[in-house]
Amino acid sequence: MNIFAGNLSFKVNEDDLRSAFEEYGEVSSVKIITDRESGRSKGFGFVVMDNDNEAEHAINELNGASLKSRELVVNEARPKKESY
Repeated sequence: MNIFAGNLSFKVNEDDLRSAFEEYGEVSSVKIITDRESGRSKGFGFVVMDNDNEAEHAINELNGASLKSRELVVNEARPKKESY
């Protein structure tokens, strides 16, 4: 399952995000989205967990949880909408 993690502190790196999710199961990949020009975090990222039950548990536990003084917004990622 692809999981959206938003409202990330700019201090959070991919290892921090992976550690938070690994408490609930095996994490396949973690990607924090960064600005192309500055390289700075855009404040959100994606976590992939292959086991849907573990992913659901992580979403339920981490949505609203605090990570580096910011309240996370965590939910199942929706497909990117086409822009015209």
